[in-house]
Amino acid sequence: MTTNTVAQRQTKKNNFAPLIMDVAVPVGSYYLFRNGLGTSTLMALGLSSVVPAVRTGWGVIKERKINALAALILFVNVVALLLSFVAGDPRLMLAKDSGVSSAIGIGILVSVVMGKPMMTEAMKPWLVKGDTDREAAWVRLRSGSPAFRRAERVFSAVWGVVLLAECVARVVGAYTLPVDTMVWLGSVIMIVSMVLAFVVSGALAAGPMAQMLIAEVKAEGATPAPAAAVASAR
Repeated sequence: MTTNTVAQRQTKKNNFAPLIMDVAVPVGSYYLFRNGLGTSTLMALGLSSVVPAVRTGWGVIKERKINALAALILFVNVVALLLSFVAGDPRLMLAKDSGVSSAIGIGILVSVVMGKPMMTEAMKPWLVKGDTDREAAWVRLRSGSPAFRRAERVFSAVWGVVLLAECVARVVGAYTLPVDTMVWLGSVIMIVSMVLAFVVSGALAAGPMAQMLIAEVKAEGATPAPAAAVASAR
């Protein structure tokens, strides 16, 4: 096994680890507790919040920074816990389902305003692809390319806006359309929103960022060796 292969595997591990720990583990554990073990919704939400709560607290106390993905999942779980106490007519129950989408959308938009777009952690593994040269290019572009950073913010902004729009659409539908219609239409709105977010964010941000990464890798590979290094090689 070559050193480059080992480095690429380590890069993949480092890039996908946040997605696994901060998203897959809490979401998966919620469904495990709720559907697999038959616990109540409150219990499932509480138990699935342990990992993101620990990750968020560890980041603030030990690393002096906020773990964006873990904080977002924790925020969403807290909102879901609060919404679980909401009871009332069927329209209110349908409207509250959009609360999670609004929580995620608001969290993402706040991160953009703060200059730390949280969707970056979800996007990066798919653009870097575990390649060490792309990883290095990513670091260089984030530190020295305003266009790259702007595209990074646009990616998160698109997702935040789409999720908030989904929330508004589902709330309006809950109070203007027949309940039986919104039962199935709510899922359709959610699916359409996800597809729209993928397409728009890809066209406006992820696609251009991928092109910038490729160009940066090629430019770095074409950079001539320093004169001193050439002389020593002779």
